[in-house]
Amino acid sequence: MWIYQAARPFGEAEAPEVQNKLQQFATQWVSHNRQLRASGEVLHNRFLVLAVDESLAGASGCSIDKSVAFLKSLQAEYDTDFFNRMLFSYLDKGQVETVSREEFALLYAEGHINDATPVFDTLVATKGDFETSFIKPLGESWHRRMV
Repeated sequence: MWIYQAARPFGEAEAPEVQNKLQQFATQWVSHNRQLRASGEVLHNRFLVLAVDESLAGASGCSIDKSVAFLKSLQAEYDTDFFNRMLFSYLDKGQVETVSREEFALLYAEGHINDATPVFDTLVATKGDFETSFIKPLGESWHRRMV
């Protein structure tokens, strides 16, 4: 499972377009000429999730390179950044907020966010981890080391 975070939320018209393109990519994604059982989804108008069922065929270096090239094309088309790992997203009153590492630490120091604040862990690697740990309290996440 790979989760990419957009630097900005997709607009109302953009989100379904991106969802459609992501699904099309997933249905055509291959590894060593073998079709991958993959899916793609846009979550919270900000996160792109690509998942592969590795019980049939696993993603290889070349197929992962293809996914990165696809995401770079989306990045250029929608004028956002999917590869900045120093952006952190959290929930504030039901809204997803994305800030730089520095701003995240400042928000914590000033008490605007705390250990109970829900954060998005884009580093989860399996479906099980995604289902249980994609959103978790800041105090239980690797994000805690950043504040």
